[in-house]
Amino acid sequence: MGSSDLYVNQDSDSILARNTLIVIDNNHNKSNSVRRNGGMVISRYIVGIFCAVCLTLTLFIPALGCTTFGITKSASSDGSVIVAHSNDGFGPGEVGTSVREDAVVFSYVPAQNFTPGSKRPILYDPNSGGEFRGSGEASDNDTIILGYIDQANHTYGYLSGSYGMMNEHQLISGECTDFARVHPDAEKGKRIFYSSELSNIAMERCRTAREAVELVGKLIEEYGYYGTGETLIFGDPNEVWVIEMCGGTPSGTGGYWVAQRVLDGQVFVAANEFRIREIDANETSNSTLIFSENLFDDAEKMGWWNRSQGKLDWTATFSAGEYSHPYYSLGRVWRIQDRIAPSMNLSPYVDGPFTTAYPFSVVPDRSINLTEAFDLFRDHYEGTKFDLTAPPAGGPFGDPYRKWGPFDEHDRLYPGELKPGSWPRPISTDPCGYSYVAQAREWLPDSIGGVCWIGLSSPAETCYAPFYAGMTKLPAPYLNGSHWDLDFDTAFWPFEMVQNWARLMYVEMIPAIKAEQSRLEGRAISQQFGIEQQALELYKKDEISARDFLTEYTNATAMENLESWKALFERLVVTYRNGQYNDVQNKTINNIGYPDWWLEYAEYQYGPRVYDVQSLGEIPGVKYTNEMVNLTSSEDPIAYIRENQTKIFF
Repeated sequence: MGSSDLYVNQDSDSILARNTLIVIDNNHNKSNSVRRNGGMVISRYIVGIFCAVCLTLTLFIPALGCTTFGITKSASSDGSVIVAHSNDGFGPGEVGTSVREDAVVFSYVPAQNFTPGSKRPILYDPNSGGEFRGSGEASDNDTIILGYIDQANHTYGYLSGSYGMMNEHQLISGECTDFARVHPDAEKGKRIFYSSELSNIAMERCRTAREAVELVGKLIEEYGYYGTGETLIFGDPNEVWVIEMCGGTPSGTGGYWVAQRVLDGQVFVAANEFRIREIDANETSNSTLIFSENLFDDAEKMGWWNRSQGKLDWTATFSAGEYSHPYYSLGRVWRIQDRIAPSMNLSPYVDGPFTTAYPFSVVPDRSINLTEAFDLFRDHYEGTKFDLTAPPAGGPFGDPYRKWGPFDEHDRLYPGELKPGSWPRPISTDPCGYSYVAQAREWLPDSIGGVCWIGLSSPAETCYAPFYAGMTKLPAPYLNGSHWDLDFDTAFWPFEMVQNWARLMYVEMIPAIKAEQSRLEGRAISQQFGIEQQALELYKKDEISARDFLTEYTNATAMENLESWKALFERLVVTYRNGQYNDVQNKTINNIGYPDWWLEYAEYQYGPRVYDVQSLGEIPGVKYTNEMVNLTSSEDPIAYIRENQTKIFF
């Protein structure tokens, strides 16, 4: 049995029987040979199906489409290690140590001590893309315990959203969801871990990025993995590591994972597709790459790879490619790599989802500062072929966001499937719940060196506020909220309302938003050194006092951002009421109007400008000239328009 064909025996369970929610047919050879034999479908690369009836299973994918990147310390302008993450979606999921209804809230989990022999519960994440196989039906808001692991004697305090974000020892993390070839269901005692719990446990127990990926890998192997494929980035003051994972082993337990260190001086980016590539079966591990022991044997058992092929390509073997449509994932990878390393002349066009055109990590043309890291998240492909602000789809005022069509959702793109069309998937997207850019700095104590800059709603219209690793609590508006209930006393809604209102006249309003971003973020960055020096002086005497100081500063700055964004929203509403520019200070109203190109596109020139509307409508190619013409009483306006205001067609 070769790697190109694996047949399902109608009389026996498949290799992955009783294990999977669905197995995705990932045909790398760009052909799909299907034969029907007694009513049974036999397809290349189809495995893990109980019998033919299991082909009716459908795939549920959570409403996530995140972008994440890691900047090593020699690639940043100040020597920080930076990890960034955008949580691009809503839905119930795990926040900290509980299941919450919405992914627009945060949790600070304090450090704790536990008695020897204590057990830590592992919660089912309803946002995992896998169903729960238990004794009863599970709703989105149920807190289901899938199993227990030994509790640590001491756990670290950490900040968490839908995933662990930063702990008190400057361990920072980012995430994105990926399509894997197999998405198993959760099952008590068999497959109990999804990436969200793995990231939280890493925050609780680890001080370094290497420790984190090793722990995550060990837990996957010992306790099993369910749900979608995942990429987690872990950073510490010295290193950045990437770990990618999925489930679907022949035994139904354990899982697969690969971890790779980002070389110092380089930048890694991922956007909903695995990014780690070749692995040598003859190397069990090295200083830059570690992986699960079962990777090669199981890949051979499933007919996905054999040793005669040489190195195993992790992404091409275990990934199912991009979300939704071509360039959904790769477009964002290209955009960030091209922005930071334009000298590489990377093409935005590739030959398929498993291209090697975009390296695992790149050396930026120049070091990246914090403001530039924020700006990477605020991108809509401006100035490129895919520019979402450009006409005509951007509308008269350059709205970069789109109403999703039926083929823009997070469904699976199957080989050979030609969809009617899709919108480019930008880095800053309107379903975003929150994003952050986290720093780890080796020259400062952990409680001061770690800082996570958080912004709610879409990155392009948000404002990032610093949250220090030494803080001990979050301000109340960040602890509560829902995208279902409008509440200006929660952190999410003031930012969401600015983003929504700006879309009415985006090109007019975005300068005011950027000015406020620059004012608030610029002030926080300029104050950073002084604040940290004060904290450092307190730290030398008493760490608790330093942490109290940082908590007070973090909370005050976050609340100031929130109140400023409420005031900005009110100002935008009044200033751009009814599509006019309302100068509040001078009490004047000015008509903004539409741009000339849009007036012509909308055939404004065919509107009621003459009484003989019928004859006007019969003139082909009338153009909009944005000028007034005074005709004599003897001149025919229709003749004048036909002669002087029509396009020339070749």
